Amino acid sequence: MELVIGRVAKSHGIRGEIVVDVRTDSPELRFADGAVLTGRRPREKSTSTYTVAASRNHSGRLLVRLQGVADRTAADELRGVLFVIDSADVEPSDDPDEFYDHELEGLAVRMSDGAEIGVVAEVLHPPGGELLSVKTPEGREILIPFVKAIVPVVDVPGGYIEVDPPDGLLDPE
Repeated sequence: MELVIGRVAKSHGIRGEIVVDVRTDSPELRFADGAVLTGRRPREKSTSTYTVAASRNHSGRLLVRLQGVADRTAADELRGVLFVIDSADVEPSDDPDEFYDHELEGLAVRMSDGAEIGVVAEVLHPPGGELLSVKTPEGREILIPFVKAIVPVVDVPGGYIEVDPPDGLLDPE
């Protein structure tokens, strides 16, 4: 299984730099000068290899220059590319309250009384904090904030998550 460690948001400047939305705890290692990245377009299987020529932080964002990407036009063509790694290359976390997205995706979501809600389809990372995108049996999507107060139990080996949502969170709009 592959894990996304970054996504090309846009080009930056005229010399081929790209802005990368980071999705790894170790951007200084994953995007270090000389690092070889595997990239693919969303919903595509074929991949390409890129070598980091340079990377730097700029106004809270990661700017990366890739070998062979010398101008804005070439950088613009990379918009949306996902940089991925194999999940087998990731060490498990020692923190019992820390999870990788791939560990949560596919887990059953239920209330503390056992009532089934759905399955975690995706973990979203908006600026305000992580959200679990849960697909219900009826095909609805419910976004559940991934915070201890609402998600008190995560049992990866057991294959489920228990939620204690505030009133209205699970109601259809």
